[in-house]
Amino acid sequence: MTARLDADAFDPHCSHRMPIRVGDKWAGLVLRCLEDGPRRFTELKAPLRGVTPKVLTETLRAMERDGWLTRTAYDENPPRVEYALTELGRSLLGPMNVACAWAREHLDQLPRTDARPRPA
Repeated sequence: MTARLDADAFDPHCSHRMPIRVGDKWAGLVLRCLEDGPRRFTELKAPLRGVTPKVLTETLRAMERDGWLTRTAYDENPPRVEYALTELGRSLLGPMNVACAWAREHLDQLPRTDARPRPA
């Protein structure tokens, strides 16, 4: 029999600040897109083919709220907005590299999430 979970297992002061969103499909990809410098919304959409503008906007807002990126609006005509990684967001690239290496090593054991063929 499994032991009962402790209702006080998580510190109430930090559990609501969990930095990793389990199941967030786009945040890691956005981090990769911003790795080499600031990008505009339309630049981000190009490699993120499956994301809708609404979902990309929600992802960017959540990442900004979490301190992972900045949004800079320029007072120009037409308006221009750029997104860039903060130092905090940039610090996620190292752990993400480790997770990606693990995923590549175990790709054949992971369940498929789409209909595309796996690379050879």
